[in-house]
Amino acid sequence: MHYSLCDMIADITQNSIEAGANHIALECVQNADALNVTVQDDGKGMSKETLVKAQNPFYTDGIKHPKRKVGLGIPFLIQTAEETNGFWNIQSEPGKGTTVTMRFNLKNIDTPPVGSLSELFFSVMTLPGEYDMDIHRVDFVAQRDYSFNRNELKEALGGELSSAASQLLLKKFIDSQETGA
Repeated sequence: MHYSLCDMIADITQNSIEAGANHIALECVQNADALNVTVQDDGKGMSKETLVKAQNPFYTDGIKHPKRKVGLGIPFLIQTAEETNGFWNIQSEPGKGTTVTMRFNLKNIDTPPVGSLSELFFSVMTLPGEYDMDIHRVDFVAQRDYSFNRNELKEALGGELSSAASQLLLKKFIDSQETGA
């Protein structure tokens, strides 16, 4: 199992990038009882048959990771959601993309810790590739609601997110959104 919910969300988001998505929307809405997450992309999508296979931990298409014999991201999502009174849903259509919806019950003793959402956002924004990403975060407990866009931040940081200087500024910006400082 993943160490934190953020690890699981990062894995699902990375799937979108690896599926050739040009645009990804990541939304995290949290209240005292639950963390609701949606990852939506315009990547290659999956057929109904492939989506069923992807739920099996011993299935991999052999394309993304040619040496791997297992694909655990979706099976871990399903296991975590089902064993902690959460929810998951995956809608996908070939050529149109995929939407993964997940709800984690934060009151269940078996739910992994949330982890650092600012680290999650930084991590997925700096994954290599030419994709755009919108991140929307709502935290009803801390009374925070913010959004930002990868391409806009990339442009503001000189057109790239790979240098140490750009990453430091990006990290400070995301942390300031999450902490309100």
